[in-house]
Amino acid sequence: MATAQRPDSGVDALDLRILGALVEHPEASVKELAAIVGIPASTCAFRLRTLRARGVVSPPRPHIDPAAVGAPVQAMIRVRLGNHNKIGVEALFDALTATTGVLQVFHIAGADDFIVHVAVSDAAALRDIVLERITVHDVVRATETQLVFELREGAGVVPRPGM
Repeated sequence: MATAQRPDSGVDALDLRILGALVEHPEASVKELAAIVGIPASTCAFRLRTLRARGVVSPPRPHIDPAAVGAPVQAMIRVRLGNHNKIGVEALFDALTATTGVLQVFHIAGADDFIVHVAVSDAAALRDIVLERITVHDVVRATETQLVFELREGAGVVPRPGM
């Protein structure tokens, strides 16, 4: 495999192989990752430290199954704004990310302005997020809620070993 750098990324082919192995085996030790990639453990450790220092890899966050902790209902809430003043948009964004049950908030371009991914206990809790946490903001014009029937992780952005 070539070791040329990808344009503007500062991540070369060896880094991508290490990242792919890390995604495929997130709990592997540096020694195990090095064996998967076929490089010395010292090289793997140095590369991982450098990738972390540059912000390419961030510390892992524990993945918690929402259903296992009483939040089996997931939904995507599309939020459309009536006006786009910076203070109002930032206040909404901050409030959404601080709301219990909110998994992700996307500030997007297009007909809608935000997509809010939530996990809640039931339909009443979903309604409460919309009515008590979203539509109370003056900048919000409309919302549309879509239930998530099933969620699957995608392949990601780095190739994984064997794929």
